[in-house]
Amino acid sequence: MDEDIAIINSNTRNQKIRIFFKNNKKKIIIILLLIGILLIGYFSYKEYIQKKRLEISDQYNSIVTEYTISNREKTKNSLIKLINRKDPTYSPLSLYFILDNKLLSDITKINNLFDIIIEDTSLEKEIKNLIIYKKALFNADKSQENELLEILKPIINSKSIWKSHALFLMAEYFYSKGEKQKSKEFFNQILTLEYANQDLMIESQKRLNRDLSE
Repeated sequence: MDEDIAIINSNTRNQKIRIFFKNNKKKIIIILLLIGILLIGYFSYKEYIQKKRLEISDQYNSIVTEYTISNREKTKNSLIKLINRKDPTYSPLSLYFILDNKLLSDITKINNLFDIIIEDTSLEKEIKNLIIYKKALFNADKSQENELLEILKPIINSKSIWKSHALFLMAEYFYSKGEKQKSKEFFNQILTLEYANQDLMIESQKRLNRDLSE
């Protein structure tokens, strides 16, 4: 008796499934087609991105390998084009190459290139903070206090691993300007920072003991 009931229930369930598929055949086909299109689109996009990255990588390697004093202008222009492609790896590397080899002297243009990378390029949070810090380093000798603080504000107001570096830069900046009290305040912030770079903590303590102890 129990077996007969189980067979009937099974047949009823199978019948309901068949009816459901029959009544919803078009919807099911459409859903399956959409899933297929989405999967094809997803993998096609991933392949496109991979090819694009390889293309940019090849371009960067070719540019820096072929660089000579005689083709400085061509190298600079090619690297600026790469920066404008907003690649998270090769745009920063292109800017670093320009800076390291002094291919561009216009400070405004260099800061604009920094901004393209910081504001318009998709970067991991700490990579972005590192580039902000590098921008501040680049501007440290030529900026006013408020300008340098504005650049470093996203790091100083965060828990970034680069915060102690930003504080140290400001401390040294004020020390170089003869503003010892402000310098001391920034050095002291490093010493109280829970996640400060250990080397910078040691250097900060040395500076406070040696030059700012009065």
